[in-house]
Order: sequence, then C-alpha cells, then structure tokens
Amino acid sequence: MIVTLIVICEVAFWVLLVGGLALRYLAKMPRLGAGVLLCEPLLEVILLVVTAIDLKNGAEPDWKHGLAAVYIGFTVGLGHQTITWVDARFAHRFASGPPPVRPPKYGTARMLHEWRTAARWITAAVVAIGLLQAAIWYVGGDGDVGSLRSWQEKMLFLIGINVIIAGSYTLFPKKAPVAEREPVRVKR
Repeated sequence: MIVTLIVICEVAFWVLLVGGLALRYLAKMPRLGAGVLLCEPLLEVILLVVTAIDLKNGAEPDWKHGLAAVYIGFTVGLGHQTITWVDARFAHRFASGPPPVRPPKYGTARMLHEWRTAARWITAAVVAIGLLQAAIWYVGGDGDVGSLRSWQEKMLFLIGINVIIAGSYTLFPKKAPVAEREPVRVKR
C-alpha cells in the first residue's frame, strides 16, 4: 500500500504542477494556479500520516517505509527547485517568458552553483534521515528497524557524494576555454 501511495503522490505532484502552471499561464488565472501549486505539500503530509498509521497498526518497518521517508525528504529538499525549474520552462514555452537562465559553466560562479545544488540534496537527505530516525523511535525496540537504518546509511552516502562533487569544483575550478576568456588588458 505504501509503494502505491508513493506512486500516486508522484503522479499527483506532476498533475498539480502542470495544472497549476496551465492555470497560471494558459488560462491567465495566476492566483488559482498558485493555489493549486500550494496544494503540493499536502501530498507529503498524506504520505507521512498514512506511513505513521501503517507502522502504528503493527506493520513491520521495511524498505517501503524507508522509501516513503526518503520521498518526503527529497520533496522537501528538491521540490521547490523542481517547481521553479519547470515554471521557467513552461513560462518560456507557453507564455512568451524569457528563456530560462542556464547555470554558470566556469569559475567561482560554477562552484557556488554546485554548492547550492549540494545543499539542496543534503537538505533532502537530512530530512529523510530525520524522518527515518523518527520512525525508528516510533517503532521502538520491539521492531526490526534494520531496513530503516539501511536507508539512513544510503542518505549519508548521498551527502558524501554531494560534498565530494561540490568540493571538486572548489579545489579544481572549471576554467573557460582560452577563446571564451576576456583578453587581458595591459595598462600603459
């Protein structure tokens, strides 16, 4: 049941997103579109409540409960950015909006972009770890929580990967090709 609900939440996320943006840009109803977009967090609340009820009713905590926590964490950490990304492309394509801003390619700007991206992924992982820990405490010492701990380890691994990627752009910044660099001006 939990996996089905996760799939339903994911489909509903995209339906609400497209519906909200269609109302906002195609139907020229920005307030109603914003209202539809604000319903997005309700999906995660429903998933959280159903998962807690399932555990309270004696279900053995397993990978499905862990997946629910990870899904909620990812929505918290990455949901806003996903909506912003899709909104910019939808506005450009259907409402004559400006072209979406591309991420920087080189130097400090790219490094900062990578750290912001890592921060979103780390936020998602930390929220998931917190929800998983809450589920472990909720189940107590009576249940087998090995699968939930396994999800926590995966989230720690995800944090490490993101720190390594962002750190690599700090230690080894990507430089623009010579043809794209500004010429050096010599003062006379």
